[in-house]
Amino acid sequence: MAAVVLLGAQWGDEGKGKVTDFLAEKANLVVRYQGGNNAGHTVVAQGEEFKLHLIPSGILYADKICIIGNGVVVDPKVLLEELAYLTERKVKMGKLFISSNAHIIMPYHRLLDELEEIARGDQKIGTTKRGIGPAYMDKTARTGIRMMDLLDPEEFAAKLKRNLAEKNNFLVKLYGKKPLDFESIYQEYRGYAEKLRAFVTDSSLTIDRAIKAGERVLFEGAQGTLLDLDHGTYPFVTSSHPTAGGACIGAGVGPTQINKVVGVIKAYTTRVGEGPFPTELLDEMGDQIREAGHEFGTTTGRARRCGWFDAVIGRYAVRVSGISDFALMKLDVLSGLEKVKLCVGYRVNGEVIDEFPQSQKVFRACEPVYEEMPGWQEDITSAQTFEDLPEAAQAYIRRIEELTVTKVTLIAVGPSREQTIVRGEIF
Repeated sequence: MAAVVLLGAQWGDEGKGKVTDFLAEKANLVVRYQGGNNAGHTVVAQGEEFKLHLIPSGILYADKICIIGNGVVVDPKVLLEELAYLTERKVKMGKLFISSNAHIIMPYHRLLDELEEIARGDQKIGTTKRGIGPAYMDKTARTGIRMMDLLDPEEFAAKLKRNLAEKNNFLVKLYGKKPLDFESIYQEYRGYAEKLRAFVTDSSLTIDRAIKAGERVLFEGAQGTLLDLDHGTYPFVTSSHPTAGGACIGAGVGPTQINKVVGVIKAYTTRVGEGPFPTELLDEMGDQIREAGHEFGTTTGRARRCGWFDAVIGRYAVRVSGISDFALMKLDVLSGLEKVKLCVGYRVNGEVIDEFPQSQKVFRACEPVYEEMPGWQEDITSAQTFEDLPEAAQAYIRRIEELTVTKVTLIAVGPSREQTIVRGEIF
């Protein structure tokens, strides 16, 4: 038996798609446990690039079972478009299942997401306006529509009518918009229901049986630790739990079933959207890293904010998720730099701290304390082992391990599956 949680250890966009794809080769099941189509994974397989948003990255292996867990909010139109995209690309897909308990993103969720973000003005969060937040709000308010409801025409009609009465009240009286029409939404989503019916199952039971049968299960998170609803840079966070605890809730498994937690980190740091970012580089170096790393969002195309590696965040991610191994991504992006920097602590109000502050007011005031190391000029994209890397790159990785007290087990030196250095077993 081996159950591994794979999660982002920074602000998301760390390269989890590549690591999921890499580890999925040895897995039997790949389970997406939270988030929605506000997250994107880019995977390069056999020289081809695939952009995925809802479907687990393991789908590119024909012999794998992929599950969209109960913790995910599903836009059925987007999911069907993604399936069509993979079919058009002639991908021999693995089997896909969707939890019957997964909540559905409705048209009013997308509309309210956009209107609420506009209303925030200067206090905007940076939402993707895909309806994810409002869908999770309905889930918490116990008014959400789940996949099992979508498959039941009478249940779906009753819940949709009830919800539209409330949502239209907001749209008309608060935002001055036209009310949404029941019949058109009902017919549209009933069409989705029939196309998705064959995929819906009790996914928690499927996962439990696989674990008990000794199969290897990979739990795939979206976004990253610093976007966690409880443990992230609130309020500039997502609406779910990308941390390891979210895997248990979002997939329906107990914590004693998890064997390892792999945190994905970049060799530097990026962030999309609003919120504090101590190591952000607002200069030519930041632009250079962005261009070299192709740091533009998979889902939105937005330019990512770039900065040096932050070991304070790394230690924090290890603490809140119990990370056992790191997968270090995009080390090759730093090739050619004369010097590289690592943030080892923060200076705030004349004091140096080395742990992530609870107060976001304090975090906004933090200035990075840097440690500078020699860079490397060599092209590392063909390196096969740790020893193939330049000594300066090896030293950089060892320093990350020292600062985070966590082993870097996987090292990506390029975007493809083959450009991955393995320093130990995950499965």
